[in-house]
Order: sequence, then C-alpha cells, then structure tokens
Amino acid sequence: MSTFVLIHGGGGSGRDFERLEPELRRRGHDVVAPDLPIDDPAAGFAEFSDTVVAAVGDRRDLVVVGHSYGGFTASLVCARLPVRLLVFLAGMVPAPGEVPGDWWGNTGFEHPEGLDDTEVFFNGVPADVVARAQSHGRSQVSAEATQPWPLDALPDVPTRVLLCRDDRFFPPEFQRRVARERLGLEPDEIDGPHCVPVSHPAELAERLVSYL
Repeated sequence: MSTFVLIHGGGGSGRDFERLEPELRRRGHDVVAPDLPIDDPAAGFAEFSDTVVAAVGDRRDLVVVGHSYGGFTASLVCARLPVRLLVFLAGMVPAPGEVPGDWWGNTGFEHPEGLDDTEVFFNGVPADVVARAQSHGRSQVSAEATQPWPLDALPDVPTRVLLCRDDRFFPPEFQRRVARERLGLEPDEIDGPHCVPVSHPAELAERLVSYL
C-alpha cells in the first residue's frame, strides 16, 4: 500500500480531491489531502510544507502529487520526506529562487482570452459537479506568492509530469515545453480539463496507481 499525498492548487483545498480519494482507496491505497494555509497572510512556503509533513505523519511509501500551483509545495515536500515518486499534475514546475508571481512571465504563459473561469478550468464537466467543486474554493492571501522558491535544485526523486489533453489553462503544448525545459522530461497525457481530479477521478486514479 502506498500513500498518495495530494496537494491542491491555488484557491483550493483538500476537498478538490474528494472524487479522486475514494478511487485511490478502492484500489488499496491511503490518501492524505491537507488544506494548505492559503487563507493566512503570514503563511509562506515553510508553513505550506510544514502542513503537509504534519498531515503525512509517519506514513511511508509516499507518492506526492502537486496539482497546478501545488507543484511549488509538492517539490518542497519531496526534499523533506522519503518519497517514492513526485507527480506534477497539470503542475507548475518551479525553478530555484523563482518567485511564484514571476513564474507566469518566466514560462511564457498566456492566459486564455474570452473564457470565464468555468470554461477555463472545468470545460466539459457537468454543471452540478462544477458547482460542488467551486463551493469549497478559498481566497488565497498567503505570503508565498512573493517568496523565492527556497531550494537550490529540484529534489532528486523519480518524477513524472502528467498533462491534461483538454486543459485550457495550461494547454498541452505549453506543458510539454515547460517539462522539457525545466525537467528534461516528456509528459504523460490523460483526457480531461485542468481540474481533472474532478472530471476524471477513476481514470486519474488508474494512471497514478500505474506509476507504482
């Protein structure tokens, strides 16, 4: 049995994975999905990674999954715990010393025009599922957005990048380029939009378990 440590993205919570978690448990694995302290103006990268480490406790055989902005925290956790695998799931891959607010320009990100947030993040997802997912969003006022990412290099652990073929926020070609430039990796691919834990939980669980 492995433990999947699921780290949510910006403005999210552990409930972002409420459809994925039972699928992983059904396949015989444990799940940890903490709420990062994004609503605390004093919380930065240290507090984010402390939160995850405390939630993991003495569990081992860890697979750390950083969804979207959660990639910044996921990679920090891998420097503190004995991790079997790191997965950037439609994830932001940090560079040493990079301030998250600079990531967008550094990677050449272009925000999609003419679409509202639902169309960008949840394209193709039934309206009732979208409404439930959006109901537990949170305002992100934490301090890490202006802090340099503190490691000298990405952790030396096995790493996969999993992109979403229908992602309108981080389109596939953008994710491929970032993965090549920052990790020297070719991403794996899965159907679904940016919020794939909501849209395709069973398929995502199968893919994550296959990495074991």
